Amino acid sequence: MKMLSQILIAPIMTESTSAFMLDEKSGCYKYAFRVHPEANKQEIRQAIETRFQVKVKSVNTMLFRGKDRRVRAQLGKRPNWKKAIIKLQPGMKISGFEGA
Repeated sequence: MKMLSQILIAPIMTESTSAFMLDEKSGCYKYAFRVHPEANKQEIRQAIETRFQVKVKSVNTMLFRGKDRRVRAQLGKRPNWKKAIIKLQPGMKISGFEGA
């Protein structure tokens, strides 16, 4: 198992992630994080609950393949990465994300 500090890499703050931040139907907040590619949903849940002291309702993950890139005559590849959408229990919120 990876250390909890290695599982969460960075929050993803874009227009689309700030648009779905508050789920109108259930009243739950959703957040997007870039996570370690080998982390599973249970590890991600535990890392979020430990770091931010909130209760997680669900975790959805997506794998993204790195794109092939060319720099002059050299072929290269960007690394593969993983994104996790975290849905919190109703009434829970992570402070620091309100300005997005």
